[in-house]
Amino acid sequence: MSEHRSHPPRWQFWIDRGGTFTDIVARRPDGALVTHKLLSDNPEQYPDAAVAGIRQLLGLAADAPITPDRVASVRMGTTVATNALLERKGEPTLLVTTRGFRDALRIAYQARPRLFDRHIVLPELLYGAVVEAAERVGAQGEVVLPLDELLLKQELLAQYQQGLRSVAIVFMHGWRYTAHEQAAARLAREAGFTQISTSHQTSPLMKFVSRGDTTVVDAYLSPILRRYVDQVAAQMPGVPLLFMQSSGGLTDAHAFQGKDAILSGPAGGIVGMARTAELAHRHAGEGERSPVRVIGFDMGGTSTDVSHYAGQFEREFDTQVAGVRLRAPMMSIHTVAAGGGSILRFDGARLRVGPDSAGANPGPASYRRGGPLALTDANVRVGKLQPAHFPHVFGPAADAPLDAEVVRRRFDELAAPTGRMPEDIAHGFIQIANQQMASAIKKISVARGHDVTRYTLQCFGGAGGQHACGVADALGMGRVLVHPLAGVLSAYGMGLADQAALRERALELPLAVPHMVALRHALAELGEAAGAELAAQPAGGHALAVRQRAHLRYEGTDSALVLPLSGVQAGATDEALVAELTQAFEAAYRQRFAFLMPGKALIVEAVSVEALLAGEAAAEQAQPLQPARAVPRRDTVRVYTTAADGAAGWHEAPLVVREDLRPGDVIDGPAIVAERNATTVVEPGWRARLSALDHLWLERVAPRAARRAAGTTVDPVLLEVFNNLFMNIAEQMGLQLQNTAYSVNIKERLDFSCALFDAAGHLIANAPHMPVHLGSMGESIQTVIRRNAGTMQPGDVYVLNDPYHGGTHLPDVTVITPVCLYGGAAPAFYVGSRGHHADIGGITPGSMPPFSTRIEEEGVQIDNVKLVDRGRLCEAEILALLGSGAHPSRNPRQNLADLKAQIAANEKGAQELRRMVAEFGLDVVQAYMQHVQDNAEESVRRAITRLAARVRDGSFTLPLDNGARIQVAVHIDATTRSARIDFSGTSPQQANNFNAPTAVCMAAVLYVFRILVDDDIPLNAGCLKPIQVVIPEGSMLHPQAPASVVAGNVETSTCITNALIGALGLMGASQCTLNNFTFGNERHQYYETISGGSGAGGVFDEQGRLVGGFEGTSVVQTHMTNSRLTDPEVLEWRFPVRLESYAIRPGSGGAGRWRGGDGGVRRLRFLQPMTASILSNGRVHGAFGMAGGSVGAVGLSRVVRADGRVQALGHIGSAQMQAGDLFEIHTPGGGGFGLP
Repeated sequence: MSEHRSHPPRWQFWIDRGGTFTDIVARRPDGALVTHKLLSDNPEQYPDAAVAGIRQLLGLAADAPITPDRVASVRMGTTVATNALLERKGEPTLLVTTRGFRDALRIAYQARPRLFDRHIVLPELLYGAVVEAAERVGAQGEVVLPLDELLLKQELLAQYQQGLRSVAIVFMHGWRYTAHEQAAARLAREAGFTQISTSHQTSPLMKFVSRGDTTVVDAYLSPILRRYVDQVAAQMPGVPLLFMQSSGGLTDAHAFQGKDAILSGPAGGIVGMARTAELAHRHAGEGERSPVRVIGFDMGGTSTDVSHYAGQFEREFDTQVAGVRLRAPMMSIHTVAAGGGSILRFDGARLRVGPDSAGANPGPASYRRGGPLALTDANVRVGKLQPAHFPHVFGPAADAPLDAEVVRRRFDELAAPTGRMPEDIAHGFIQIANQQMASAIKKISVARGHDVTRYTLQCFGGAGGQHACGVADALGMGRVLVHPLAGVLSAYGMGLADQAALRERALELPLAVPHMVALRHALAELGEAAGAELAAQPAGGHALAVRQRAHLRYEGTDSALVLPLSGVQAGATDEALVAELTQAFEAAYRQRFAFLMPGKALIVEAVSVEALLAGEAAAEQAQPLQPARAVPRRDTVRVYTTAADGAAGWHEAPLVVREDLRPGDVIDGPAIVAERNATTVVEPGWRARLSALDHLWLERVAPRAARRAAGTTVDPVLLEVFNNLFMNIAEQMGLQLQNTAYSVNIKERLDFSCALFDAAGHLIANAPHMPVHLGSMGESIQTVIRRNAGTMQPGDVYVLNDPYHGGTHLPDVTVITPVCLYGGAAPAFYVGSRGHHADIGGITPGSMPPFSTRIEEEGVQIDNVKLVDRGRLCEAEILALLGSGAHPSRNPRQNLADLKAQIAANEKGAQELRRMVAEFGLDVVQAYMQHVQDNAEESVRRAITRLAARVRDGSFTLPLDNGARIQVAVHIDATTRSARIDFSGTSPQQANNFNAPTAVCMAAVLYVFRILVDDDIPLNAGCLKPIQVVIPEGSMLHPQAPASVVAGNVETSTCITNALIGALGLMGASQCTLNNFTFGNERHQYYETISGGSGAGGVFDEQGRLVGGFEGTSVVQTHMTNSRLTDPEVLEWRFPVRLESYAIRPGSGGAGRWRGGDGGVRRLRFLQPMTASILSNGRVHGAFGMAGGSVGAVGLSRVVRADGRVQALGHIGSAQMQAGDLFEIHTPGGGGFGLP
């Protein structure tokens, strides 16, 4: 027990070891709380900040032991594991996996992290060696190949002799059928491995890739964590030491695992936020009227974490951190790269904040270590941070204040080329950062159906108070809560957190009465295991509580919702349990996604049980409110900020020290409230009030000023603000569509795009997940404007998919909403959303027929049809249209559900645009719509200037396997900084379906010129202004009806891209295909695109000289697609197939000074008769090399029959598969670059 009765009261320490600072909240023996803050990384002063801080508070010498007679317990959150993961400094690790899957975690889901990088950089692998075990278990538990223990033992010994001591064991379907993993773990122990992580213990849930990554992370980080825990424990022998887990519960130091440590620090902040918000809420008498609703705003030195709390903790079981997929319970936290350390710069047109951070070392310029200008420095420059009232922990002796002089000098230098005052530039950077953080908050609130204006912004973290009012204003929130320990709230949360043990188990069973026995059994076993784990830990005298949850989803989808289960413990019948879960699921699903899927079965994906020992209650004593008075000020300082009338300028502001305040005090902004660990800025128009609990409440008391005085002349601050605002609207529309769509293609494969346009139909901002959607919606908008000129009414919405009138291919359906302002006749803007519907008719399910020759064989054509007429949904008319023609839609009701989701997404965009006009004025918004286009145009012109130094005229002919060719000539005019792209000479319209509408061709052109710009510029119509494109009518890139086009969107688009890249001499080709693979029968249908190698390329300086290069990347989605691949275990669970292997194809990349990326080999065995088809290219002509580099290997598709016969297929082929037959696809490698 941590608090024996024989002991007198002792100290408790609650610690958050963050990336920049280590925060300590200590409870003294008399119950009083004291705080302390140290730099986390200060090797000149101490080896470990947490231990050093405890010694300083106890008054101990630097090497004196910390003993249990003085310290009751230490509770800590640490970034040690996170930093090791980010810096890739974990334990050298061996991966042991199923034969055929050595590359499965490297290939993962095929997607590339950044759409527009020519050099595709994937996260560095955490394991250094791989052993493929001869073993295989099927999806239903059948042993296909017994584990060869003798062979595995030899290979483990060989790796041990190479010095490896940590091993991750991940076998296919090992989450459920554990015998082989258990045997492998035994062999590893016998071989001498000291860290053994098995996937069935680390993350017992389906999904091979994310479970595998989680297991590797555990093996990689646990030894590092163990060494840190031992190092800390050695300094405090006998003192109970608890660590915060990512899930928000504390655990004994020796039970702390790598997989549970990633969000250790931030999780403490969420607990602190929730507990203190509930206390404040109750004390304000609001607890009975409404639940606690707070947005957590935790702004630290390196980043900002935002979170949502409405009465219960929100957790995610599937997330990604530092490029690693994790399938473990974690607090739901959204991180944005805008912290006090975010680096500031001016790029000639826009002020930029982040995403790079100065970190803790060297830190911002004011930290006295020669660092760059950062957001903290901007707050110093405008007077919001006063060095005299900020911790004096800088300089060689760690006792100097922030350096204001270097900040003043550096801002003078930065402001000189802008012609603006330095303080105005610093203020602009703060506005931009506020906008970025507000956008992050919208993603976790507005995008999930929460009305953020009804919430309180709870601000904490060292930098949060300087930005709280600004962020709240950007969101329309009127109330901010600042706890007295806001600067160290994560550390305070460690003290208030429960001790917890969380256990989970995948079930993958239908929600039905016969399966409730299995559910109850799993819950009982998990509860027993979680309880036993807690019982073995040092604990307070609190009673054990158990919380049970079920993870439910619709059959055939991937989005599981986690629901509390009360019925099991209450003794409900099986029937009542099913009813309880169904009702809870439907309520939660409707709230999140706004609709249900009637007729679809519910699946219990998993159950989880959390055993809890309650933590400390937030014991905060209420003090009587004092009468109003003139609040004592320590100083009057000058602050540069936005006044109540919206104009920025210098203001006299009282500097008040928090300790001087008493309950009942009121302070009107502008004012600064300084305390030991945080600074809170009360902006003009806001009022601060100190409550009886010593909580600082900030409330907006004057209406927000409209920013109409902004002016229409381009301003570098507002240019970046509007860039972010426009992009955020497109992203919000996308999240709305993803949340409410019916089709899996939209909801989970992210095959959709949302955009906004000006009154002329020019693209302003586009949030694509698939580059083939880039800018191609512009033609759709132009069609609607042209065909409906003068007849559009407020409330009208249009729909189209016709490839000959602004569409791409028929499954991609575009919905366009004109945005009419109040009382306005003509639309001021347009918003559009395009989504890939699951089926739109045609000769094959899914509307992607490989052998179509006419457009009507691909589905229903929709040409400029009114979907909503002045607010009335034209439901009957649309259903009739979808059900018409020779090959109608197979499920018009499903199409209608997706169309409704698209209407809702567009409405979201329209609302946000109206809100923007209300704030800034129509003339300013329209002016900045032009300015952002001008900025993008200038960025592309600069890229063309760099290109002109290397190539003035280029041409390329790319042959296709079907005998057609794409021919392109590029002329660069250095004088006008423009380019002419001419596709003359391209083959005429084809009798097959490789024809690509002009919208697809323009998307390819925009993509190629976007990858020339090494910067995050907005994608808008300005990018195309310097480019003239000539596409001959009647060619395969400008086909005439009724030509078929379905392959144009996938195959031809990527060929156009590679041909353009060839003409510009940029790099070797990436695979000139998407390898579209389909299989199915009456019961099952499946479609995937399979990645290959990317091309190697050159790096050129401003003069066009080759100064470097990069290798191609193996087995990754390139150029016009970035679609996700179904997880191997999910694929086998849902379909009667067995993935024999998916591996990198060694040597298939083209040779060169820099090699092309290798393709892959995907081998799928069929367990039932089905039809399988391949629609591809690159089987005759490989991906070309560039500058002397060699061509990549061509692809290959074949069927290996169960009796050994081999049937070769062409670039398009179909085969009747029988049980036991194998379909094998070898994808092409990328082209090399430079002479070897």
